[in-house]
Amino acid sequence: MIKVKLDNNKIEISGHAYYDEIGKDIVCASVSSIVITTINAILEIDSDSINYEDLDNKIIVELLNENEIVKKLINNMVFMLESLEKDYPKNIKILRR
Repeated sequence: MIKVKLDNNKIEISGHAYYDEIGKDIVCASVSSIVITTINAILEIDSDSINYEDLDNKIIVELLNENEIVKKLINNMVFMLESLEKDYPKNIKILRR
């Protein structure tokens, strides 16, 4: 299961969806696309607003200074991940601290 941990200024995404075989897993592909697209958009707009680490099985995004556009992009990312969670509750879980 993919776990998305939301904290005040930190987002941690880890795990695998196990919806299908590696390379055919639409849930994993969706999460990756949503998260990486959001990170890239934020970095393009304000590269000093986040710090992120792409580890072996985990992505950690830390908000350093939140402007209105960054806030909207993060909220949009969370909304899309929540939509996936509703459609695939056995494969992705969002945890709020």
